[in-house]
This record gives sequence, C-alpha cells and structure tokens, in this order.
Amino acid sequence: MKHHQRNQQGFTLIELIAVIVILGILAAVALPKFVGVTSEARIASVNGLGGGLRSSVAMVKSKYLAAGTGTSPVTMDDGTTVAVSTGNAGGIPTGAAAGIGNAIQDMTGFTADYTTATAVTFRPANGGSATCGAVYNGTTGVVTTDVSGC
Repeated sequence: MKHHQRNQQGFTLIELIAVIVILGILAAVALPKFVGVTSEARIASVNGLGGGLRSSVAMVKSKYLAAGTGTSPVTMDDGTTVAVSTGNAGGIPTGAAAGIGNAIQDMTGFTADYTTATAVTFRPANGGSATCGAVYNGTTGVVTTDVSGC
C-alpha cells in the first residue's frame, strides 16, 4: 500500500509579518478617527442639552404666563411642578433641582451641580473637563454652553 505524503503548507514568516504590519498601519490610521468621534459626540450632547434647557425655560415661562396666577410652583401638563421666580422675571425656573431640574426632567448622561443658583452646571458624566457643559442662570433664565474642553 502506497501512502501519499501530503505537503502541508502554511503561511511563511514573511507573510505573517506583512499582515501584522498592515494591521498596525490600519490601527494607527483608524484610532485617531475614533478619538475624534468621542469628542464630537460629547460636544453634540452638550449642545443638545443646552437646547433642551432653553426649550424647558420657554415652556415653563409660557405655562406661567398662560395660567396668569403669578404663583410658584407652576404645574405642567404632565403634573410635574416647577419652582419659578415670581418677581420681575416671573415664570423663570429657579436654579434648583425643584426648578430647572424638574423642568428639564431627563438629564441622562449628565451630572447637575445646583450649588450656585445663578450658575447651575450640567456636565457630561462620561468625560470632558470643567469647560465642557451647559450653565443655567436661575435669575435670568439664560443658558450658555462651553464645549472647549470636550
């Protein structure tokens, strides 16, 4: 009985090194792209939250003016109560969790700091620096965003 010997063939060392080098080049080119995407996503989320804050202020003030009572808190259509100022800037959510915090309702992915009512800060929970976030002024209702450190 004759046995046929098979030639087993595999990759040569040079072929394996060439594949590893190509993968290394691809990784070096792709990695910076993904790092940039993370920063861009954080910037977009901060800008989105800023828009949400501005919309919330407008909705609460509109409800306050429509009710015509001049009292705080304002009860929104979904039953949420929002603490508002009743002075000259009547209807503006206060810079507290019961004010702007209730007005915005969903801050998923952000951390709010209500320490200073005139500068309530909302920063991404997953990164960024002190100059990455939205700031709400509970006296004027103005929302500013800073994305320089995102």
